[in-house]
Amino acid sequence: MFRQRSSAWAATRSRHLRAANAYEAILGYTCMNDVSDRDAQSWEKNWVRAKGFDTSAPLGPVILTPDEIEEPFHITLRVNGVTKQDGSTRDLIVSIPAILEEVTSFMTLEPGDVVATGTPAGVGPLSPGDLVEIEIDGIGILRNRVRAP
Repeated sequence: MFRQRSSAWAATRSRHLRAANAYEAILGYTCMNDVSDRDAQSWEKNWVRAKGFDTSAPLGPVILTPDEIEEPFHITLRVNGVTKQDGSTRDLIVSIPAILEEVTSFMTLEPGDVVATGTPAGVGPLSPGDLVEIEIDGIGILRNRVRAP
């Protein structure tokens, strides 16, 4: 299962942010491969194992600050060279500032915390040996091979 996402890194301790000033709390942006264990999702109610296993959320290749890059981000995901997802943060159902406002309404973000955004259509299964590439224009390409658990 793959779901490419952009992710925002928290710069400051933040609680009860408003969308209007949420960008002040962002240290930077990078690529994230939000891998899910679909078998575990089918039987587990809270998805801890489905989303929290070793190697489930690779990040990289760099973190760029808001001074170095700005939205919207064009995001592409390829599996074995075939484009599976192609979208923009402009198309998110919930904007990055609104995500940060919601998250900090019930939890405190600490410096270095990572907040994943939404994902374009095109999620699908992965197999051991697959090469997954997530590219965000201006940030670079996160490449990782799928391993069997």
